[in-house]
Amino acid sequence: MSRELIELSNALAQSTERAAASTVAVHTETRGSSSGVVWRSGIVVTADHALRRDEEIHLTLPDGRAVAATLAGRDPSTDIAVLKCAEASAPMSEFGDVVSLKPGNLALVVGRTRASGPITGLAVVSLVVAERRTWTGGSFTPYVRLDIALQPTAAGGAVIDTHGRAVGIATPRFARFGAITIPAPTVNRVVDTLLQKGRIPRGYLGVGLQPIRLPDALLHSLQREERAAAIVLEVEPNGPADNAGIVIGDILVSLAGRAVTCLEDVYSQLPGEVIAKPLALKFIRGGTAQETKIVVSERPHGEK
Repeated sequence: MSRELIELSNALAQSTERAAASTVAVHTETRGSSSGVVWRSGIVVTADHALRRDEEIHLTLPDGRAVAATLAGRDPSTDIAVLKCAEASAPMSEFGDVVSLKPGNLALVVGRTRASGPITGLAVVSLVVAERRTWTGGSFTPYVRLDIALQPTAAGGAVIDTHGRAVGIATPRFARFGAITIPAPTVNRVVDTLLQKGRIPRGYLGVGLQPIRLPDALLHSLQREERAAAIVLEVEPNGPADNAGIVIGDILVSLAGRAVTCLEDVYSQLPGEVIAKPLALKFIRGGTAQETKIVVSERPHGEK
């Protein structure tokens, strides 16, 4: 083995060891676990999709102790769950600039299992997009995809750059292949909100929608290439859509200036920042295109 490879191997092992000192195993069942990162003293972040329940959560710390943790809040839109645990007192010491990552860069995903200790995987940054909003309404700036087959036990683990600094946490949730990095700025924003409010405010239109295909006549009248749209099947009384005059049978074709071709196009336009703001809505009623403004409300707590 060449000296360069030996030096690279040793550097990866050292970076793993440093990161592992701030990673925990998260377990809610008798068998199996995912990973979490001690983001701040007493605060652990993990992948929301891997957290099976809200109570009886336990962590395995780097020193091998199993301790209880409590749920501070969840944000499925970004796949982040925040846990509180006083014994998790050794947070990540260095954070890197996720914006500096480029396709071709190497990264480590470092997690922990409840029985075997630290685990790591070497990834290649395969895609970097300045910003991407997911179908769940979450926003990542930037969106960084990793070319790695992420083990279930590593979900929620730390993503470490080539300088040994944490740039986010790993999840397979929003990648068809491989995994993505939930960037550190997004994690910080979600942690701050969940610690303060226990939830992430999300926009709400008060309608039940179903995808449909537009007939040729409507496509021509709208001068629209996309055949897909969404029809209103239910309108909540006194909700935002009801107040805007939307009725059952209306067909939504654009929201906030963006075409509605699937339900995700609606949900992605409803982050917490648009609550109480009017959005332009274009719809079809009786074969005629119409426009209105709809003032977004906050989604009632507990609503999907």
